[in-house]
Amino acid sequence: MKFTNPVHEARFLKRYKRFFADVRLDGEVVVAHVPNTGSLKTCLFEDSPCIVTKSDNPARKLKATLHFVKAPTSWIGVDTSLPNLIAFEAWEEQRQWTDFKAAKREYKISKETRLDFVLAKDEAALAAKRELHHVEIKNVTLADGTTARFPDAVTERGQKHLRELMELVKQGHTAEILFVVQRQDCTHFAPADDIDPEYGRLLRAAHAAGVTVRALSCEIEPLTGVRLSSTTLELTL
Repeated sequence: MKFTNPVHEARFLKRYKRFFADVRLDGEVVVAHVPNTGSLKTCLFEDSPCIVTKSDNPARKLKATLHFVKAPTSWIGVDTSLPNLIAFEAWEEQRQWTDFKAAKREYKISKETRLDFVLAKDEAALAAKRELHHVEIKNVTLADGTTARFPDAVTERGQKHLRELMELVKQGHTAEILFVVQRQDCTHFAPADDIDPEYGRLLRAAHAAGVTVRALSCEIEPLTGVRLSSTTLELTL
């Protein structure tokens, strides 16, 4: 996925109030939007290189958006909107989920929940809601050595998604949770039990119940964009 807005190199200074970061851009301190609700543990280093885009939309209060930050061992994608886009792009290009030829994004499974997308073997099956494969995407930035971990903060919403995926399998559907690891220095994936033990318990229960659990890394080109890799991380559940 390539960026459409102009891309700029900057230096990360600090994050505050969760959605704000000071970056040094062209010699000036600029406030950038941080599109991430997590803690971003193991990601943020003062005066490290970062990548922002700038928008000329007059309706936007913050013109800059933070997308990538540089850790000692890898670029890291901190924009939580990108994993859904690059995962769907991978299906469109038939690099992933090659058995499915039809899809719908933001698929409603209940009054309260929309999953990231649903796949079907063809448009007829999708219209008839027959043999659907439900996919939920999670963005991963946290790492412990070469092990990517999720979540980086307690996520009741994430717990709810796992319960719903298990219920879909119980009803006879197939379901999958894909952890998109927006960094390039990890070979393994594990739940962050020390941060959210209930999420770890539910992830293992979902795996045992038949929910497909996968973790894929990304190919990050900071000045261009990001692409879902075919590299599968080894699960430690």
